[in-house]
Amino acid sequence: MAEAVKTRAAGTTAAPGGKPEKYQRILDAAVCVIAEKGFFQARVAEIAERAGVADGTIYLYFKNKEQILMAAIGSAFATFFERARSEVNDPSLSPDQRLRRLCRLHLETLGSNRNVALVFQTELRQSARFLAQFSHTSLVEYFDLIRAIIREGQATGQFRPDISDKIAANCFFGAIDEMVTSWMLSEHAYSLTGAADAVIDVILKGMEARPTS
Repeated sequence: MAEAVKTRAAGTTAAPGGKPEKYQRILDAAVCVIAEKGFFQARVAEIAERAGVADGTIYLYFKNKEQILMAAIGSAFATFFERARSEVNDPSLSPDQRLRRLCRLHLETLGSNRNVALVFQTELRQSARFLAQFSHTSLVEYFDLIRAIIREGQATGQFRPDISDKIAANCFFGAIDEMVTSWMLSEHAYSLTGAADAVIDVILKGMEARPTS
């Protein structure tokens, strides 16, 4: 696993956003170690060893383990959200197609990296402070994106105008979030992305506009 983290960083001089490649190696290593050991049991020395850097190097970028966790989560989410925003901004897609694409991307992203999924679904939620910090920044942007799509669907007559876009967005996110948790806890291996159509069909059915009598 240590070699995998080092290999990912090999041949690069800077991480996205202009950070040194050591910075990204530390974040990648932190996700692996925290997923394996849990946040409270993971040690900075283990993260440093996995990243192939000296312990002191980590403290050049982070004050403590909490900062490492939040930076790792923030980096992973930023990558996902940049892609999500790009894909759903396709003007050829209808609102329901945009939500379907967003659902699939969410499940595909976490389903392809179990360590990231574990950190998002469990370790982030170990602390109310961690969750509040993430919710008040990154998650707000995600919900704004979902709500904007829902409002567009309401404006075009595709979705019911009598439902709150906030409630609908919570239902959308909650259903996907629960699918990820169930997938992580399942004793049977299956494709998380494969569940996307079934999940979004249930959500869209509840939002679709009803014919007027």
